[in-house]
Amino acid sequence: MGSKRIYRWATREGRREQRIMTIGFQNRLLVACGLILLLGASTTFGARKMQRLSAGTWGGKHIQFEVSDGSVNIEYDCAHGSIEGPLTFDRQGRFSWRGTYTREHGGPIRINERVNNQPATYSGLINGDTMTLTVRLANSSDPVLTFTLTRGSIGRVWKCK
Repeated sequence: MGSKRIYRWATREGRREQRIMTIGFQNRLLVACGLILLLGASTTFGARKMQRLSAGTWGGKHIQFEVSDGSVNIEYDCAHGSIEGPLTFDRQGRFSWRGTYTREHGGPIRINERVNNQPATYSGLINGDTMTLTVRLANSSDPVLTFTLTRGSIGRVWKCK
């Protein structure tokens, strides 16, 4: 009878040790998974680090893009536009900014003539000193406008007369 008690005691101790080992393994597994998730999240958020567009002139055919203090004034052949707010782009050079686009016409501006500002989305890609700019007018069936601009160039704009 004494040996059975020892056996039962040994069995209970073995199960207890097995449970302790299982809990220890689960804790190590949980810590390892947490570290992997933390590392993955830091890599993902690091890739989204945004850069600001510096002040200066960008130009191309039919467009001039003047950047100053977080805003842009844009001149087109027969239109103008503006962008207000943070001019940021990601590490791959991609951007999307909201602004306005205003059509112009030849001849004088009439008394009580209403200015036709339209909301626009300016998106594209900056690669070194080259910017590809796409302009989409909100609520419009007009075609999308696409331009290639170069930093430091004043562009070539022919205003309506």
